Amino acid sequence: MLVLSRKKDEKIVIGDKITIMVIEIRGDKVRLGIDAPRDVTVHREEVYEAIKREQDEQSNVSSDAQ
Repeated sequence: MLVLSRKKDEKIVIGDKITIMVIEIRGDKVRLGIDAPRDVTVHREEVYEAIKREQDEQSNVSSDAQ
């Protein structure tokens, strides 16, 4: 894992098309702004895991139906 330190208003660039900027730091929370192409999905980890679980469940139901 690459670990980077950034201050407010500083950015991280991923590839040619994704930029992450530190918008605000409050106590132990950091607000990030993410600029990415529309075809790149960006989710919080817990949302991503819920989507994957739902997809896995639908896949299992489809497999059982055959």
